[in-house]
Amino acid sequence: MLEPEIAAFVASVDAWYPADAAARSPDEQRRLYDRFAAEWTPAALPAGIVQQDAVWRARDGRAIALRRYTSPPGTSRGTVLFFHGGGFVVGSLDSHALITARLAADTGLDVIAVDYRLAPEHRAPAALEDCVEVTRAARDARWPFGPCVHPLTLAGDSAGGMLAAAVAIALRDAGEGSVDGIALVYPMLGFEPQSPARETEAHAPMLTLDDVHRYRALYWDGDLSDVLRHGNPLLRASVPLEAGRFDGLPPVLAIGAEHDPLRDDARVYVERIRAAGGVARYWMGEGLVHGCWRALGTSPQAARMHWTVGRFLLAPHA
Repeated sequence: MLEPEIAAFVASVDAWYPADAAARSPDEQRRLYDRFAAEWTPAALPAGIVQQDAVWRARDGRAIALRRYTSPPGTSRGTVLFFHGGGFVVGSLDSHALITARLAADTGLDVIAVDYRLAPEHRAPAALEDCVEVTRAARDARWPFGPCVHPLTLAGDSAGGMLAAAVAIALRDAGEGSVDGIALVYPMLGFEPQSPARETEAHAPMLTLDDVHRYRALYWDGDLSDVLRHGNPLLRASVPLEAGRFDGLPPVLAIGAEHDPLRDDARVYVERIRAAGGVARYWMGEGLVHGCWRALGTSPQAARMHWTVGRFLLAPHA
């Protein structure tokens, strides 16, 4: 059963965002999503939060836009790289400004949003390449914001959750120093959603199983076997639930929304990490739906989810 406040949120979203949006052209999807996100974004930043936009250039010269939300200088309690959701097809620095700004305001963390390349113009692993390169730059202080205050963590919702998990896997597989923790909010983590939510929530509000399949087709070329046998290690890492091993990862918080076909991706990922001896926690948001983070101001359960994420990012090893 939906939390009453979430039911009201879903009804409000339905008035702005058509149910068949994921079936439309990428350009039309982006137009609709940008309009929808703008409707839920406050005109002003939270009190005390400063926004700074910057551009970082990867080794091949491509420009990646970044946006930092920070409290007054000298008060930072850590650094979060945030990868937005949107099925790898929609989303931007603006689309998730409500979430990133509030996360910074409510925790005292520096939150840096990453504007990675989108599909289908840039298929997998382009988005992951961008996120890995920015993470390395942050870790090594090779970016516009100087040295990071630790802990240095990763967070993302939906497709951004998959990117955060995949970055941690890619860094581990490359034998590099990792980040301090990763927070995954209703993430897509496999090529196909895990059961039983795949079946029981196939027609859930906000995201259906058909929507997941449409986004998947725009992001990856071919089927799962094509991805896993590819010679590019980042492409193989782009599906976290298909990792060859689940040890050696930083602490994980993975959140599933009750009414979401992706709900059990988070649960299964946590189970596999724990079975490998790692540290991972699963939090299931009863009464919640995919995309509910935007309802943190009206939904008590979405607010609890928000604070759960914030506490973890402040002390991932606690």
